[in-house]
Amino acid sequence: MKKKHVQKRKVAWFYLVLGLSLALSACSSTEGGAEAEARDPEQPLHVVTTIAQIAEPVSIIGGERVQVESLMGPGVDPHLYKPTPGDIQKLDGAEMILYSGLHLEANMVKVFEQLGKNKPAIAIGDTIPQEQLLKDPGGAIDPHIWFDIELWKQALEAAAEELKKASPADAEYFEANKTAYFAELDRLKQEAADKMADIPEEKRVLITAHDAFGYFGRMLDLQVVGLQGLSTEDEVGLSDIEHTVDLLLEHNVPAVFVESSINPASVNAVIEGAQQKGLQVSLGGELFSDAMGAEGTEEGTYIGMYRHNVDTIHTALGGKGE
Repeated sequence: MKKKHVQKRKVAWFYLVLGLSLALSACSSTEGGAEAEARDPEQPLHVVTTIAQIAEPVSIIGGERVQVESLMGPGVDPHLYKPTPGDIQKLDGAEMILYSGLHLEANMVKVFEQLGKNKPAIAIGDTIPQEQLLKDPGGAIDPHIWFDIELWKQALEAAAEELKKASPADAEYFEANKTAYFAELDRLKQEAADKMADIPEEKRVLITAHDAFGYFGRMLDLQVVGLQGLSTEDEVGLSDIEHTVDLLLEHNVPAVFVESSINPASVNAVIEGAQQKGLQVSLGGELFSDAMGAEGTEEGTYIGMYRHNVDTIHTALGGKGE
């Protein structure tokens, strides 16, 4: 009975938010359409994104010609995130919406579809060819594409092209900023590869709270185990914990990791299980997976977040160098 009440509340919430988005979109199309077509080229293009992994790089590519706002901050789980009426108003007031897609922001898809009738609402992850994406055994696509730097460059390329369409006069400016930023990403990729190669091969097993690091593992040759599935809605079973403990014993892995946006309970259960079987496993540190660090910190940038993860993993899994 309680489950039915919860489901009813979810349905009521969904229609409330969707109804608000419909009302705002109707208002925009009837009252604001002419203004949108004749936007002041001297004013920055107003872009709203879902995750900061999009917002921060786009703010660099857009520079002073773009004003970027992210809905989801540090510690926020995009798999479970539900837009508030305030979020809908921010999205409705934007000239462009950029979101990751690939079912990452599952609770917001209908809102994006509705608002996208009157303005660009782009799922930048959906621009990546299907054959380059990872899937779980059930066929669900892994949405955590920002952990493969080459894939994320493709997604950001799509975002840059949308900026050019919206403000053609700034196209060369956007392209120059993108080229410089992508050169930094290339250096980051090489740095990450060097540090992961420094970890003894038998220790290259990355165990985290949920399966967010598949692209990271594929790019950098690590075996990755997430206790939850691709979405944090998935549940962790006793068999998942037991299998992970067996893997730790097999490879004598020294550390496991928690994530900034995920409950650490399942990881702690793995540590306890390993200890009961005689293997001392430490907590290797906190990784950023679905969310970045606080704005204004190094980890609040895409490059800083990625470098933090690489350094944390390198140290905990026994990297030989500094």
